[in-house]
Amino acid sequence: MKVTFSDIALSELYETGKTKDRKYKQICKNKKLVDGYIKAVRIMYDVDSTEDLKHFSFLHYEKLKYQRDEPKSSVRLVNGMVERLLFVETNDGIEVELIEIDSTHYGNKN
Repeated sequence: MKVTFSDIALSELYETGKTKDRKYKQICKNKKLVDGYIKAVRIMYDVDSTEDLKHFSFLHYEKLKYQRDEPKSSVRLVNGMVERLLFVETNDGIEVELIEIDSTHYGNKN
């Protein structure tokens, strides 16, 4: 599947495993998250459609509800962690938007 990146930092993180963008500084410090991100994007490149992402249960693929602008979908970066990769499904593939680093998601109130 065709994968595009809306942010240069996300493309750089996928290609090199690191980025200097402050937004993803926390992720670059965690090797598990970087490896999970690279693995998730690699799987997106390999599948034919987003429906095929459901076969990879550790990704926890889901279409997000209550999106006003354009409907987004997400996959989990690392099993057991709350960080997710948000993306928009387009006619010709996927546009990766951002990595959500929200520790309160799914009721995790640490």
